[in-house]
Amino acid sequence: QVQLVESGGGLVQAGGSLRLSCAGSGRTLSTYVMGWFRQAPGKEREFLAVINWSGDSHYADSVKGRFTISRDNTANTMYLQMNSLKPEDTAVYYCNAGPLILAFRPGDYWGKGTLVTVSS
Repeated sequence: QVQLVESGGGLVQAGGSLRLSCAGSGRTLSTYVMGWFRQAPGKEREFLAVINWSGDSHYADSVKGRFTISRDNTANTMYLQMNSLKPEDTAVYYCNAGPLILAFRPGDYWGKGTLVTVSS
């Protein structure tokens, strides 16, 4: 069984930056695809970014150029560097992992989420 724990959320002003982390345990995640999703109040869950074991990544248009996904396989950890944050980025951010992740088909494992609030 895989456990994922997000950290790094908080309150930031518009234009600021945050770095989220997702620590995995229970098994090595080096062969899993990992990704980030978010859900804003009253909205559906939104795909943000995905990264495979070798570091190839893909982003949603809404965050491309502002967010950067990365991973450290030796540490079983994934990151999301978020720059130029906007109030509309306010949401709970979730870590996801599995053999396959698509924008409309998340992986099997989820963290509990970390709240990011961007003030205007």
